[in-house]
Amino acid sequence: MNHTGNSTNGHPAILLLQDGHIFHGRSFGKIGTATGEICFNTGMTGYQEVFTDPSYFGQVLIMNNVHTGNYGVSKNDIESNGVKINALIGRNLENKFSRYQADDSLEDYLIENNIVAIEGVDTRLLVTHIREKGAMNCIVSSEYTGIEKLKEILNTVPDMAGLSLADEVSTKEVYALGSENAELKVAVLDYGIKKNILDCLVQRGVYVRVFPSYTSFEEIKKFEPDGYFISNGPGDPAAMHGAVKLIKEILNEGKPFFGICLGHQLLALANDIPTYKMHHGHRGLNHPVKNIEKGICEITTQNHGFGVDADAVRKNENIIITHINLNDQSIEGIRMKNKPAFSVQYHPESTPGPFDSRYLFDEFVEMIVAYKKEKK
Repeated sequence: MNHTGNSTNGHPAILLLQDGHIFHGRSFGKIGTATGEICFNTGMTGYQEVFTDPSYFGQVLIMNNVHTGNYGVSKNDIESNGVKINALIGRNLENKFSRYQADDSLEDYLIENNIVAIEGVDTRLLVTHIREKGAMNCIVSSEYTGIEKLKEILNTVPDMAGLSLADEVSTKEVYALGSENAELKVAVLDYGIKKNILDCLVQRGVYVRVFPSYTSFEEIKKFEPDGYFISNGPGDPAAMHGAVKLIKEILNEGKPFFGICLGHQLLALANDIPTYKMHHGHRGLNHPVKNIEKGICEITTQNHGFGVDADAVRKNENIIITHINLNDQSIEGIRMKNKPAFSVQYHPESTPGPFDSRYLFDEFVEMIVAYKKEKK
């Protein structure tokens, strides 16, 4: 259906930040109240892929682009089984869409997924504020207008630091993709994996079996994989003690290992490198990263609020830094010296974003092939 205009419900809405700042706007999507850590994405396109990225679970998202929703939504543009953000903030959230392939409007999609949203907010001002003050909790409501009531609710929201959220978004059942007759088998640990990561592996002739976050190493080993992939996901990696133990067991086996985003942080923790809560995180489609080993730069898709300690990485004798962020010099990639294991902080599968970094999937496959030849 093709709507015209912006929000159809006409309700006023309020955004209250943890530091007391208040923003007024119009309700868009479900009438209700939602809380979470506020963050922002600077991408101009790909909003549906962003909304369905499990790494955003527990967060209230600002889309910094002036118009969001103007090409509608499509069943082909999803990265998981539904919208994962807690709430949405925008300058202009659009009902009218131009893409004839779209299945529905943004507002109907948000209502269907029970997502509260607010539009009419000066998002440039809001993003500038978050960049200066840092990430914090917030509340969005189109059902309560009393500030004291909103403060009362907001005070009950836990900080993201210390939260283990991967179990909330992980698959509950083991499933497989690709051909069972494929020469290469990879065990995937799902801590909130994006659909296109799996597609990138399957497209390279890999048979993948995806395991829930709480699966034991003994259970995964029964699959007899040729390599291991550790996914992205939400929450504080330092709170995932069971996952760190599992990563250490996987590394001890000595088979090829590739981690993305949360998987990168868990590889660091398994090597006694601490992680930290970033001031406001990296989220967008145009972050410049340098591949130190190849001497080339790539434009990357990013979505993370935690990072690995740069000083600890440099002091670790078993770790080589492979990638750095050219904006702030944060660690974007590492490789172990004594194991066939590597990881990156960013998202080489893109969707949305540029394809500059997809060579990493090729390198993972090549690593597995070389390992199998060596063991013959």
